[in-house]
This record gives sequence, C-alpha cells and structure tokens, in this order.
Amino acid sequence: MVTLRTILLVEDNPDDEALAIRALRRGKIVNNIQVARNGEEALRILLGVDPLPTVVLLDLKLPKIDGLEVLRQIRTQERTRRLPVVVLTSSSEDRDIVESYSLGANSYVRKPIEFDQFTEAVHQLGLYWGLLNEPFPPNF
Repeated sequence: MVTLRTILLVEDNPDDEALAIRALRRGKIVNNIQVARNGEEALRILLGVDPLPTVVLLDLKLPKIDGLEVLRQIRTQERTRRLPVVVLTSSSEDRDIVESYSLGANSYVRKPIEFDQFTEAVHQLGLYWGLLNEPFPPNF
C-alpha cells in the first residue's frame, strides 16, 4: 500500500491558497495538502504531527509569526531541522532571499503574477517535492 506524503502549505492569502491547491490538483498531484494560515499554526502543526510532511511550502509575509521566524524555528528543532522548506513568496527583495537561504531554505520561489505561470510553478514544486524527492528517513 502506498502512503501519500503530505504537503504543508503555509499561506495566509485565501486566493493564493486556492490557486496553489488548484494547481497541485490540476497537475495530478494527489498528495494530502494541509494548510496553515499563519506562522503560529504552522509551528503547532509541525511540532505535533507524525509523520512530518514531506515538504513545507512557506510564504514569508504571515500574521502572528512571519515566515522567516517559522523557518528559523524549524531549523532549530531536532525533529524538523532536515525537513525540506520551499519559500514560496511574492517577495523578490534580496534581503529576504539571502535570509531565507541563510536560515536553511531548500529553495526560494517567487510567486509569478500570471495565473498560468503560478499554476506551473506550484505544479512543478508538488511534483518534485511530493513525488520525486526521497525524504530523509524517519527514525534515522
């Protein structure tokens, strides 16, 4: 039996959330998708779920706890420090890119403005991280 790996989407904008989920489903990505709508909720999920999601798609501009702080806390916890985190944000500011990579982001993807480009970008992320990439073995 194949167990589908979960993708955690951390996104506070309902339109971007809906587009991302639609893009994954349109691209035939059938992984479970869990959504956190702020940084506090994302950390609560990550510290409480087992198994961990296969990847976190993380927006930077979040309420309660911003995405950079979420990433910082992910990387300081033994349980989550190897968890793949893809920053998926509208920010193209150099300081956000540098800080994201400095904190251990696995990838930084700027959200395209056009629907078709956004759909394709999210589809490719879901395909690679949700299906192709081999996650770090649990309990290793």
